[in-house]
Amino acid sequence: MIAGRSYGSRLLVGTGKFAAHEVMRDSLLASGAEIVTVALRRVDLDRAGEGDVLDFVPPAMTLLPNTSGAADAAEALRLARLGRAATGTGLVKLEVTPDPRTLAPDPIETLRAAELMVADGFTVLPYCSADPVLARRLEEAGCATVMPLGSWIGSNRGLRTRDAIAAIVAGAGVPVIVDAGLGVPSDAAEAMEIGAAAVLVNTAIAVAADPVRMARAFALATVAGRLGYLAGQAGPGTATAASASSPLTGFLGALGAAPSATSAPPVTSANGNGKAVG
Repeated sequence: MIAGRSYGSRLLVGTGKFAAHEVMRDSLLASGAEIVTVALRRVDLDRAGEGDVLDFVPPAMTLLPNTSGAADAAEALRLARLGRAATGTGLVKLEVTPDPRTLAPDPIETLRAAELMVADGFTVLPYCSADPVLARRLEEAGCATVMPLGSWIGSNRGLRTRDAIAAIVAGAGVPVIVDAGLGVPSDAAEAMEIGAAAVLVNTAIAVAADPVRMARAFALATVAGRLGYLAGQAGPGTATAASASSPLTGFLGALGAAPSATSAPPVTSANGNGKAVG
């Protein structure tokens, strides 16, 4: 549930880094995702209908414009307003990443931008560092979700912030969507297993040798991870030795302890006279 709307898929996808728009479209369809994010800086509204990236987004998908490239709150708000005017949606993925080396989200400008956007009527999904305090502040500011990073954007390094995300999930009253850095489907499953509501994946799908197949793999991993979370993971044991999952004794053990054939008692006659036969 995001801002009162229900979605069937817990996988969100991006549109960057694909070798061709056609590959992107096929991957989006294979992912089963219902929400796709597009960088507003990549959209050429003058080329709408002439092969722009938006022309290859399946029409049934919910568009989530993002403010990728914004260096501060003012620029992020300006981009969000342009996106709303162009697409008609009030959804926005807030990104404020002034450092081109790490693309780390600026916590101060992100919170400031979130406050401005919520006041302006946007439904804000903020990309942020995996900081439980910041996540709480963003929620208090009125954001519809929080989107902590798993690792650096585009790094494919996996869930390096696992413990922090678990803490955010434990304290959050809005959906927690793990965004950035997930490299393989097992990363998505792990994020879901610790209670994330969804994951957003772009680079790991787009740069795979077979993006369409990778998109499907992430979709399945997201479902598996959610089921694992709902099933309730058994806590780790404290014993220093192994604990067998099956009994080490039983009828097979009893058979092993039975007398051997050479020591079997003599067979008596059918009339029961006690004399051995044969």
